[in-house]
Amino acid sequence: MRTSQLAEQAGVNSETLRYYERRGLLEQPPRTPGGYRDYPVDAVGLLRFIKRAQELGITLDEIEELLHLDTGGPDSCDTARALAEARKADLDARIADLQRMNASLEDLIDTCDLPRSDRHCPLLEAIQNQPSGELARRSE
Repeated sequence: MRTSQLAEQAGVNSETLRYYERRGLLEQPPRTPGGYRDYPVDAVGLLRFIKRAQELGITLDEIEELLHLDTGGPDSCDTARALAEARKADLDARIADLQRMNASLEDLIDTCDLPRSDRHCPLLEAIQNQPSGELARRSE
């Protein structure tokens, strides 16, 4: 499959494919006799995984770790387990943050029927109560 076909099917642009190749997220495909890249069909699924993971807030470095685990991971099972446990702990923390924000939004919705002077924004309070740097660290 040529670059333009893969890009269209995966919903990315051609430069994204080349960038992922340079980063090692996507293997460089063989070339056709005419010099065109010839991607395997399963590259579409890989690219969709990468884009979806990014939409969920997972960084390219984290995606690279996950892909490395999928291909057998490090030689040491202990190292692979530690990486997987670290990713899981990070996801658990993100889920907890999202659940707190969801509850805060529910509280905010409940205040909409109150007079303006009695309203407050629990979402802002929830964010302000996060440990310093916690949200910034997670968005990197």
